[in-house]
Amino acid sequence: MKIADRAIGIDHPTYFIAEIGSNHDGKIERAQLLIRLAADCGADAAKFQSFSAPRIVSDYGFRQMENQLSHQALWEQSVFDVYQDYSMPLEWLPILKEECDEAGVHFLSSPYDFESVDALEPHVPAFKIGSGEIDWIEALQHIAAKGKPVILSTGASDIGEVDRAVRAILSINPRLVLMQCNTNYTGSTENFSHIHLNVLKTYAVMYPDLILGLSDHTPGLATCLGAVAIGARMIEKHFTDDPAREGPDHPHAMTPDEFRRMVDRTRELELSLGSTEKQVEANEVETVLIQRRCLRASKDISKGETFSREMIAVLRPAIPDGILPPAIPQVIGKRAAVDIGKGEALRWVDIAGSTA
Repeated sequence: MKIADRAIGIDHPTYFIAEIGSNHDGKIERAQLLIRLAADCGADAAKFQSFSAPRIVSDYGFRQMENQLSHQALWEQSVFDVYQDYSMPLEWLPILKEECDEAGVHFLSSPYDFESVDALEPHVPAFKIGSGEIDWIEALQHIAAKGKPVILSTGASDIGEVDRAVRAILSINPRLVLMQCNTNYTGSTENFSHIHLNVLKTYAVMYPDLILGLSDHTPGLATCLGAVAIGARMIEKHFTDDPAREGPDHPHAMTPDEFRRMVDRTRELELSLGSTEKQVEANEVETVLIQRRCLRASKDISKGETFSREMIAVLRPAIPDGILPPAIPQVIGKRAAVDIGKGEALRWVDIAGSTA
């Protein structure tokens, strides 16, 4: 698969999405700043969220709840008011797209209503679908029908719901990235026991043709590196310049320094994963000589003398034409073709009658 000019897949570098989300704090200048910072940190894409408060949450419904749940319990404003304050005007779309183009990153956004999907279509090279939309099949298919690559997060869902969503999208559009996710945004280290990266192995078996990824909200780099080691080639992390700022997404977002470290460590991991073929590597050639052993004379040996096991020492270093330890049985009982001094390496040319 390609997203614009960048190939995505198991044999290509991991694609990093800096999820700016609502961390623009309602100011387009901050959105532009965060785009530039994300590009400097090695992100491939800067992602936002496109929603209108009345089209994503019910003010009445949330006010009827006696207590807010999860990370929303920390919000001082009502859920509706928070979504209202942090919504991104559609008028920003061409401006942010231009900023991303100039910074050298892709402009992405997660749409949460049909109008946002349609408004985003001219500006994004792919659509990202948030975990909460996984059972809104008509919306998934509306997005898939746009013909652009689709990135689907699968937090807070079971395998049946995932499969239904995947099949709904693939029935229209084959270009799908499937992302494991846990949607607890508290940043607690307890969340490591709930991320279940091994679900990526299940996805790989069920959907061998799909590209896999991780949309992550745990602190640090562990889950990212683990996911890449398992086979994920797309990573999404929330991004901010200051996690102490007020706002719903700042506390669990990565700073520029943290994001840069994640990208750098992942590039090292990708190099380290390498090939499935086991062989002597170019940088090991010398250590083969100094760490391996060859056969050496344990005493002075005269020409014509018959080799016994006691006459053979197995010692480092090996020499390029020395006889190696697996050949000990072939040497025993043979005669020396020349005089061999104690400690000298045995070579096949030194063994009478040898055809090795």
